[in-house]
Amino acid sequence: MAQTRLVIADDESIIRMNLKETLVGLGYLVVGEAGDGVSVINLARELQPDLVLMDIKMPKLDGIQAAKILTEEKIAPVLLLTAYSDRDLVDRAKEAGVVNYVVKPFREAELLPAIEIAMARYQEFLEMDKQIYDLKETLDTRKLVERAKGVLMDSQNLKEAEAFRKIQQLSMNTRKSMKEIAQAILLANEI
Repeated sequence: MAQTRLVIADDESIIRMNLKETLVGLGYLVVGEAGDGVSVINLARELQPDLVLMDIKMPKLDGIQAAKILTEEKIAPVLLLTAYSDRDLVDRAKEAGVVNYVVKPFREAELLPAIEIAMARYQEFLEMDKQIYDLKETLDTRKLVERAKGVLMDSQNLKEAEAFRKIQQLSMNTRKSMKEIAQAILLANEI
């Protein structure tokens, strides 16, 4: 089984060093380190880690702003490790799509479950995102097929089932999706 690849970010090198040591001790692979928010984004884009662990207070771009970018671009889930726990920061972290938030000082025993749960939640998010995409794609295809059936029914005086069957046959014969066939029918009708 492949090791979980992590990127860590904190503006204090001593904290990064201690965190890396702890994570390696827990069996994780730290593939990159950064000292500011801009660097962690660039590093994560390049390395595509399984998880990014970062502090909130960092130069150039804070951890929450960096987390928002990483989440929007679906690069990696973000776990914040920070000494700050005020309500405003927690709310901002939620809005940014942070998958977990651990307050320093933390015990090593708290880190493993926080990481594993963060990664599991992110996987669920990706799966739901894919399901939504698939459902939208299915709906778009059905809409196009319905319109194409209507065109065939009008132009070739076919019944609905016959028009549908014709689209199916064209799809099988040409090895193209029903969506592509429907788009072609609709395009030909416009011309």
